[in-house]
Amino acid sequence: MESLNDAIVAFDNAFWSYLIIPLLVLLSLYFTFRSGLVQFRMIPEMFRALSGTNETAPDGKKPVSSFQAFAISAAARVGTGNVAGVATAIALGGPGAVLWMWLMSLLVGATSFVESTLAQLYKVRDRTGYRGGPAYYMQHGLNARWAGVIFAIVITVTFGFVFNAVQSNTISLSVRESVDASGIGVAGWMAPAIGVALVLVTGAVIFGGVRRIAHVAQALVPFMALLYILMGLVVIAMNIEKIPGVLAEIVTHAFGFRELAAAGVGTAIVQGVRRGMFSNEAGLGSAPNAGATAAVSHPVKQGLVQTLGVYFDTLIVCSTTAFIILLSDPVYGENRGPVMTQEALEANLGTWSLHLLTAIILLLAFTSVLGNYYYGEANIGFLTRSTGVMTAYKWVFLLMTFLGTIGSVDLIWNLSNTSMGVMALVNLLAIAPLGVIAARLAKDYIEQRSQGLDPVFERDRMPDLTGVECWGPGEAAPSRSSAGIRA
Repeated sequence: MESLNDAIVAFDNAFWSYLIIPLLVLLSLYFTFRSGLVQFRMIPEMFRALSGTNETAPDGKKPVSSFQAFAISAAARVGTGNVAGVATAIALGGPGAVLWMWLMSLLVGATSFVESTLAQLYKVRDRTGYRGGPAYYMQHGLNARWAGVIFAIVITVTFGFVFNAVQSNTISLSVRESVDASGIGVAGWMAPAIGVALVLVTGAVIFGGVRRIAHVAQALVPFMALLYILMGLVVIAMNIEKIPGVLAEIVTHAFGFRELAAAGVGTAIVQGVRRGMFSNEAGLGSAPNAGATAAVSHPVKQGLVQTLGVYFDTLIVCSTTAFIILLSDPVYGENRGPVMTQEALEANLGTWSLHLLTAIILLLAFTSVLGNYYYGEANIGFLTRSTGVMTAYKWVFLLMTFLGTIGSVDLIWNLSNTSMGVMALVNLLAIAPLGVIAARLAKDYIEQRSQGLDPVFERDRMPDLTGVECWGPGEAAPSRSSAGIRA
């Protein structure tokens, strides 16, 4: 098992260092300038785009709203990547990894905008509203269903199975750490018991469909994220005199001015980008699956909303974890996942904070499990309409949920790196030629806003586009009244 783990690590380091990171950076730079710096100049529009619509789905109920689609993607984003992933980046890459996470989030916001805007443009209707994602824009935008099939399989394995095991593994580790800190002692049956409980609760939600997932995510994600941020602010306030020193460490280690724990500038970059990508998911092609479900009046609206999700995830939630850890004089070089964050909180706030963080991790990771499930469901739906296959996917998903609670943390994390890299490669190669369409949509949106309108898109505005199934005359979700709206 150890030799397998070492082989996976060696492959991951080369794969990410020489292919994924350079490709992501180059494409993000291209999208940034091709879209007119959309991720910076349209930040106010990102908040406006969170509003809902009055559309009705084919089954007579409300479709998923823009905010609910944001919540589904945030449910997958805001989880172990923010707690365990950031801790891993700092442990292996040193404080400098934090700066690279920040810089990359600002850059890859353009990539997130492009992929989610394309997912909206090429979405298709279903019984409860819409579904879509990279597999759909590969088929309808590139006329390459074969590429969509590859992506659908990879994302189902990555999120439905591997990432899901990562989330359940983090839940299990956090609960056991909390129990151990209480002096009760961790029994051998505890991990399987946690797995069974998690399977039962998850099953009750996922068999209820995308609306139930959206409602659970909408209720839990904002509350748990806010509570976690408040805990981080308390730690910062208690150590306010250390902030200048921590910021200096982040900058100096990011550029290799100082070395520690063998974490040079290359390691800091790789860990920062990799863990940041695991957390904010920009370029992976995962968030567009949630973004496509939203009923909005213009594809750009959900592209902007998903870019806002990248900023919220990395610049706020991940930064909270980073400061909690760095203000507690951490030991570098040893990957201990969420335990590193728990110990840092306990050192500052006492044992009670460890138990509260356990509850936060449990709920955040649980909502991530739900978001991961939906990404697989949307892509199974692309591959086949068979209800038997969908049911089988649900049961395999629940099996992986259980196995994650009793598995090895190192092997699971390293497998997630590999599958995430493959998934990112397929998606980035697909959006490279389609990015120009997202830029055209952004220009159309800006032109309407400059006229004081709440933008509405219909495919007749760009008749040269092929493969667009929705967005016919009168099909766009009703926009808010344009009265009083000015760019």
